Amino acid sequence: MTWIEILSLSAAGCTAGAINAIAGGGTLLTFPVLLMCGTPPVLANATSTVGLVIGTAGSILGFRGRLKAIRTLLWSFVPICLIGAAIGSWLLTQTSDDQFSKLIPFLVLFATVLFFLQGFLRKSATEGKAKALWFSIALQLPVAIYGAFFGAGIGILMLASFGFMGMTDIHEMNALKNILGSLINVIAAVWFIAVGMVNWPQALALTAGALIGYYLGAHFSQRISPQRVRHLITAIGLIISVLMFWKQFG
Repeated sequence: MTWIEILSLSAAGCTAGAINAIAGGGTLLTFPVLLMCGTPPVLANATSTVGLVIGTAGSILGFRGRLKAIRTLLWSFVPICLIGAAIGSWLLTQTSDDQFSKLIPFLVLFATVLFFLQGFLRKSATEGKAKALWFSIALQLPVAIYGAFFGAGIGILMLASFGFMGMTDIHEMNALKNILGSLINVIAAVWFIAVGMVNWPQALALTAGALIGYYLGAHFSQRISPQRVRHLITAIGLIISVLMFWKQFG
């Protein structure tokens, strides 16, 4: 790699890590940069996943003060995320992502709208919350499959489902999202490494930036008021949607 490629990938990894720590969608930065470096699409997708996965440790560290509050919920979601991540990883090694990628703009836009409207639609009844919890857990299967297969916007999908099951603290939601997203990416990364789908020099350049970006995003997002974080997440979701629509249909 040239120094320009190394610096470009490190900068993309840092920015993507910060965005992933706050809402998700960092793959939209790393994936096109890898393509610009001449990496084939499927290899770029796998390399992006591996390059960002180590940096998630910085995100979890930044939210360590929120882990106690989400411990019970976390263990409810882990099994379904493991299953979905394994399925999604296998699909990427077996199937072209051309057809599936056409659905991504609609998925991200739908999730963003849900996240924006959740405050108006959330039910306060205990029974309603219990039903919403099971719905959110079931929803994690397709989310985990999608997350391992491509991943852009997975954080917004998770945040939307957490809001509907009754969670109100945006920072606790982000902590839960980051841990589950990290778990999905770890499973995918192990699979991609096992089948030899990773460009290691590029992945390491991404990791160097992502470690910094994840920590800074997780740390400083908690100094912003919850309302502003929600606005930022909604804005990120809309930007991701526009970019994806432009890429697919522009």
